[in-house]
Amino acid sequence: MGLPAFYPIFDDVAWIKRLVPLGIELVQLRIKDQSEGVIRAQILEAQEICREHNCALVINDYWQLAIELECDWVHLGQEDLDDADVGAIKAAGLKLGLSTHDGPELARALEQEPDYVALGPVYPTILKKMKWHQQGLGKVSEWKELVGEVPLVAIGGMSVERATGAFEAGADIVSAVTDITLNEDPEARIKAWLEVCP
Repeated sequence: MGLPAFYPIFDDVAWIKRLVPLGIELVQLRIKDQSEGVIRAQILEAQEICREHNCALVINDYWQLAIELECDWVHLGQEDLDDADVGAIKAAGLKLGLSTHDGPELARALEQEPDYVALGPVYPTILKKMKWHQQGLGKVSEWKELVGEVPLVAIGGMSVERATGAFEAGADIVSAVTDITLNEDPEARIKAWLEVCP
């Protein structure tokens, strides 16, 4: 399966509206701590923008809403997987991405036959506190051997400068968050990402 190599994650549809038109082809909307009404409105707006620009939209966590609103993709963390109905997600025709951090989580993820697996954090991340320390590029190579044809996403502390190393280590896709949203010129950063991703 050929997925775009660059995969930014944004916490608000305003970022999608601002940056997807620059050429992003795969994006995740990861909203936390908002009402269902706000989340629903953001998903609908993001769908409209992404369809207009031929960008695949991945919804983080809210799998019931993703099914109801006829989204194409949903991403689940390991905690989300505890409560999610993977059968219902697949029956609705949604593609599924899963987060992994260690061997048991990877084994569990692969049992779900996901459309991609994310490994992180590859580098230290400031985005959220995790019990896992940085995995390093060696783990990316090890994971790629284990997942085979399943696309592997490298996430956590990723930057334009670190992207090439992640691809060389075996990642098919590199995901970024704060490297874009905390940059003083997010538009220029997106252009740099699009240049460095194969």
